[in-house]
Amino acid sequence: MTQDGLLVLSRAEIERLLSFSDYVDAVEAALRAAAASRAVGPPASALHVADGSFHVKAGALIDDCGAVVAIKLNGNFPGNPAAHRLPTVQGVIYLADGSNGRPLALMDSIEITINRTGAATTLAARHLARADSRVATICGAGVQGRIQAVAIAAAARPERLHVWDARPEAATALAADLARDLRLDVRASRDLAPVRDSDIVVTCTSARQAFLMRELVRPGTFIAAVGADNADKQEIDPALFACARVVVDSLEQCAEIGDLHHALSAGAITRDAVHATLAELVAGEKPGRRDAREITLFDSTGLGLQDIAAAGALYRRALAQGVGVRLAVN
Repeated sequence: MTQDGLLVLSRAEIERLLSFSDYVDAVEAALRAAAASRAVGPPASALHVADGSFHVKAGALIDDCGAVVAIKLNGNFPGNPAAHRLPTVQGVIYLADGSNGRPLALMDSIEITINRTGAATTLAARHLARADSRVATICGAGVQGRIQAVAIAAAARPERLHVWDARPEAATALAADLARDLRLDVRASRDLAPVRDSDIVVTCTSARQAFLMRELVRPGTFIAAVGADNADKQEIDPALFACARVVVDSLEQCAEIGDLHHALSAGAITRDAVHATLAELVAGEKPGRRDAREITLFDSTGLGLQDIAAAGALYRRALAQGVGVRLAVN
């Protein structure tokens, strides 16, 4: 699997190496490996600074190509686009040989973080959304809003997609882009009214107060809660956890930084009431949706395991295609 030197991959190179379906396949394989005790991923570590935060996510995976370890360091600065014309999330992923510690690659994390997060939503929707889902609402018109729309289209192919954002102009712009790229009926909304008629709802904002309330959600809805990736963020009414079949990417991590964290604090749910992890669904160890009227909720905080799955796939593809720059490290 290895060649001499540390392989450095830029964001532009990463964009060209893998399709979205490649990310879905890689994340699915890693989740199956986790269910079979061939992968580990500790909860994230966070460091808060004045205008943002940093988090570290790591994972180890044994797959058909051997053992690999990845560590991701991401900075999250919400004011970056307006103040500095920089992405909100920036960082790097370090990939190493898990059998001997040898450095393998250093790669930009932006595209990996975007796509592996969307891939998790696609996998969750396959197990938790109704097969006849036709209307979806994306809450949040940022970078994640775009990939979450792609993720839902890959899992359910809705007939109509609504986009809402606190910034109406952002929702309008994203709706136009998605209508063109996905060839779907995509409509911008100035409020959350479309949620009441939606079969699928994705929240991917930087909100710090719940806005998806219990009374907005009809029976049979699948919710993917993606935005809460630190303890200060919140999108989901705790009352929704009390009436939903809840699936998490990591119970420990969601209890610390996900929307589950707020539901636990409010006493709306206990840890024991969480139905399953996504790995358990993917591996067939736990069932997904039970019936057409059940509300299902996936709390997605992002796993180091997802990063390592994508990084490993990118490394192998880059080696095969001769992409990247080699640096001597020993």
